[in-house]
Amino acid sequence: MLLAMLVSACALWAQQSSPPDTQKPQAPSTAERQTEPPTTLKVDVNLVNVFVTVTDQHGAPIGGLTRDNFVLKEDEHEQTIKVFDRESAVPLSIALAIDTSLSTRRDLPLEQASAKKFAHEILRPVDALSVYAFSETVREATPGYTSDLKRIDESIDHIRVGAATALYDAIYLSSRALDHRKGRKVIVLITDGGDTISSVDYKAAVRAAEEAEALVYSIIVVPIESSAGREVGGEHALIQLSEDTGGKYYYATSVAQLDEAFRKISDELRTQYLLAYYPSQHNSFSEFRRIEVKIVGAPASSNYRVRHRAGYYSVKSEF
Repeated sequence: MLLAMLVSACALWAQQSSPPDTQKPQAPSTAERQTEPPTTLKVDVNLVNVFVTVTDQHGAPIGGLTRDNFVLKEDEHEQTIKVFDRESAVPLSIALAIDTSLSTRRDLPLEQASAKKFAHEILRPVDALSVYAFSETVREATPGYTSDLKRIDESIDHIRVGAATALYDAIYLSSRALDHRKGRKVIVLITDGGDTISSVDYKAAVRAAEEAEALVYSIIVVPIESSAGREVGGEHALIQLSEDTGGKYYYATSVAQLDEAFRKISDELRTQYLLAYYPSQHNSFSEFRRIEVKIVGAPASSNYRVRHRAGYYSVKSEF
């Protein structure tokens, strides 16, 4: 009897003195779970990407700059550049949007030929392009993004002339498609600049492009036969859109100028920079944060021109 009591006492002592790492972990209480820090959230949601093009006074792209050559500010406050990269190796997603409205019917075959040439020159296996044709409606002609040049050529060849011009719808819809893609995102528009039937307005189109971080390059095709067919107001809107997103605009009155515009776009996309930062502070209640980038410490930097998006929205639209 005494021996049995001693055995029971020893077993109880062994259970009580077991080391902590052999005990089964206990699930945290509800109160403990509520006070735990949200460690599962990724800080990347706050990372702001700024794609920057630097050119000289003649418009030629400038390569070879380093992180120390850039000063970046948000709402007048200097930011620390956490990510710096030369963008030539980063994959491209290009939305090539071609105006097929009645006003472009005479120039459409030339635009198609130049667009195919551009696709063949710019695309690498890691890149992707989608063709959009817009008239009274917007149609993704590819469909989807692809690096298959045969599919791209066929898509461009099969677009057809329509009636009205839904330019802002084309910008809006292509921006929303680009929004979920990784890497650099570009919209190249070939149009005479008019909009006659879009369901969204200019402001919504610009915001969609800015939220997608898409650079908009506008090739404005000017009617050769007469200036009477020009949509000057639409041209100005495209110029502003290109500047606000960090892209550029070009005028084309001939096939040679159209080809030259595509060549310049291709050159720029191979010599861009990526600057990324985590915003350090916000003193403004505005949902739009303004970005400014300057070049310092580089030869002839005072003559360099820097292009980038005007800013970003702290809260994205629901769609």
